[in-house]
Amino acid sequence: MSRRRRGALLIGLALALGGLAASDVGRREAAVRGQLAPLVDVVVAGRDLGPAHRVRPQDLALRRIPARYAPVGGASTPEEIVGRRPASAVPRGAYLGAAELDDEARPGPPPMRRGERAVEVAGTGSAELVVAGARVDVVVVPERGGARLALAGAQVLAARPLAAADGAEAARVAATLRVTARQALTVSSLTAGAREVRLLARAG
Repeated sequence: MSRRRRGALLIGLALALGGLAASDVGRREAAVRGQLAPLVDVVVAGRDLGPAHRVRPQDLALRRIPARYAPVGGASTPEEIVGRRPASAVPRGAYLGAAELDDEARPGPPPMRRGERAVEVAGTGSAELVVAGARVDVVVVPERGGARLALAGAQVLAARPLAAADGAEAARVAATLRVTARQALTVSSLTAGAREVRLLARAG
């Protein structure tokens, strides 16, 4: 067999093998597409959203994913989300649906009145009980001396859970409280430098 004929045979063999490999890859891609299909649209946060923020169209984005990976209860159109408020902070890229939205049928605290202040207090407390609309007592434990009631029956405007302090087992929560100007000064001065601050939910 001449060198030219042998070269042509090798080239033809290489082309045939390449065609078989490409066909196999195509079959595998088709199989993967078949496993992932169909694709559906899901609504995600286009930016970080706070719980007090009323969602606008520009705050949202659509992501197309396999239906098998779509979150249960997730929204598929922005119209389902626009105008609503998240129940808690939502990071950018997170799925949005009924579970992530505030139940606006549930009455919340009335708007703040003239002369009132909103002050945030962080301390040990139950994230299940210290919620918007609840009332709490703020108890302060100073570096020296016994516990002291800094605020009684303050209304919670908003609340969020916090990570427990190093070595501590008690749950922590940060609550924004509706107070008078005098109460704001009192609670701020008593909590500053305190060894411990407790948020105790109460009835009424």
